[in-house]
Amino acid sequence: MSLRIGDQAPNFTADTTQGRIDFHQWIGNGWAILFSHPKDFTPVCTTELGYMARLKPEFEARNTKIIGLSVDPVEDHTRWSKDIEETQGAPVYYPMIGDPELKIAKLYDMLPAETAGQAKGRTPADNATVRSVFIVGPDKKIKLTLTYPMSVGRNFDEVLRALDAIQLTATHNVATPVNWRRGDDVIIPTSIPDAEAKSKFPAGWKALRPYLRLTPQPK
Repeated sequence: MSLRIGDQAPNFTADTTQGRIDFHQWIGNGWAILFSHPKDFTPVCTTELGYMARLKPEFEARNTKIIGLSVDPVEDHTRWSKDIEETQGAPVYYPMIGDPELKIAKLYDMLPAETAGQAKGRTPADNATVRSVFIVGPDKKIKLTLTYPMSVGRNFDEVLRALDAIQLTATHNVATPVNWRRGDDVIIPTSIPDAEAKSKFPAGWKALRPYLRLTPQPK
C-alpha cells in the first residue's frame, strides 16, 4: 500500500513506552506527528529523539502530540531513553512505539509488505527506509510526509514550520510562499477572484502578478 497526502492514516494498536494505544484514539481531536527509526541505539536517531523532546512546549502550544516508532521492542526503547536523556539533555516524555514484528513499518509503507522475519537480527541498514515523518490531522488524514536517509539528521524545526503552515491553511483559505514563517505574508489562492478577495481580505494585498497576490497573515 502506498500512502499519499490526503489518505487516511492507517490505524493500529501497539505497545509503547507509555502503555498500549489505539493510534486514532490516542490522536483524539488534535494533531499528531509520527516519526520512525530503523533501530534503537543509533547515533543520528538519538540526537533526533532528544531534540523532539526539547520541542515539547512548541508542539503542545499547537495542540499536537508526538510519537516515535522504532523497529525494536519497547524494553529496548526504555533503555535507549536513558541514553537519550543523558546525552541530549531532555527526557523522552512522549511514547515510543515498539514494532519488533515490523507490522507498522509495513502498514505505513516504510518497508515492503513482503519483508520477512522480525526486527531481531536485522541491522539499521536493513531498515534504512524506516526514516519517515507523518503529520496527521484531527480528521486522521495524512497532511505531510518526509523521508530522510539514515546519514542525514532530520530538521524538526522545518517540521514545526510546516505544521504551522498546514494548520493555518486548514483554518483559512490561503497558501504560504517559500520559507514562510508565522507572521509572514500569505498568498491568496487563484481560485478566489479579486471581487471576492476584497471581502475576505480587508487588509488588501500586493499583486506581483495577477496570479500572485500577497496579503497579511489572517489572525
